[in-house]
Amino acid sequence: MRPPIEFLFPPELASQLIYSFVIIICSLMIYYSTREMYELSSYKGIKYFRLAFLFFAIAYFFRYFVMFFLTLVNDLIAISPELIFPVSLFIFMYSSSMAVFYLLYSVMWKRWNNEVGRMYFFNALALIIAFLGILFRERWISLLLNVIFFLFAAFILFVAYKDSKKNRGRGLLGVYLLLFIFFFLNIIDTLIPKFWQPYSVGIYIISILLFMAILYRVLRKVGN
Repeated sequence: MRPPIEFLFPPELASQLIYSFVIIICSLMIYYSTREMYELSSYKGIKYFRLAFLFFAIAYFFRYFVMFFLTLVNDLIAISPELIFPVSLFIFMYSSSMAVFYLLYSVMWKRWNNEVGRMYFFNALALIIAFLGILFRERWISLLLNVIFFLFAAFILFVAYKDSKKNRGRGLLGVYLLLFIFFFLNIIDTLIPKFWQPYSVGIYIISILLFMAILYRVLRKVGN
């Protein structure tokens, strides 16, 4: 019989909880640290950059903390995982897709016209991706859709990179590409949990370092 602590906090769940907690804290710190910068400048690139990290925080709250809550109350409250898990997965996939769209818009807003229409379009696409993610039992269909989404995001970044004449701006686009890779690996981990299992800790560590590096860069920029 497993000890009570191990029962409540299995090693895999504990590592996922710590991982999501760090991602959420970093994302929220990035979001709130750049508020004054946006209010002073009204620069749209900063606006969508901030929203991207707000949606990253929402996504990882629903991905891990909801599952953690269900693990704790499973024996106390009659909550059906068959109901809660699809809702959690839907919100995770929608929020993480919107985070990627906001990052793309933060670098392409000068070239993309009709801001309101573009946001409606992105929201519709994110909802479709999330809906298909919970609709199909064959996870490879949703995975294929996300591969197409990742390639689209990478192509947009490549276009932005070619247009950027500043080395500093190009470095930021490289960070965005790493974020998209991070997003894609986590989608695979969500849809096919055992696929990255031998490497999950390494992916978590690299992802945490990436978010902490972005946070450090933001804090230096705003002077906090």
